Amino acid sequence: MSLRRLGRPLGHRKALLRNLVTDLLEHGKIKTTEVKAKEVRILADNLITLGKKGDLHARRQAAKVISNPEVLKKLFGEIAPRYTERNGGYTRIVKLGPRRGDAAPMAQIELV
Repeated sequence: MSLRRLGRPLGHRKALLRNLVTDLLEHGKIKTTEVKAKEVRILADNLITLGKKGDLHARRQAAKVISNPEVLKKLFGEIAPRYTERNGGYTRIVKLGPRRGDAAPMAQIELV
């Protein structure tokens, strides 16, 4: 599921990325570190592609990742139909500069 380990064991990393991608689809944009944003982009693009398919199997595959049923409905009802003409690149990462506490490079990931 992940190319980068993010300094976490597998279960924690999966849960972190699931929560981040769910929040991204719910709110349209989130602020996180650059490395996490790059990982979330991979998952979000795959989920939107599943949403474009729109069949039952795709919905069940997306439900494995998205824990909130309202966000799942939003993905298949609102988000995926917006991208029918687009063949990928559904997200944009904007670099924001270092975080104040630990100088970690921050970024905002948003749906295009």
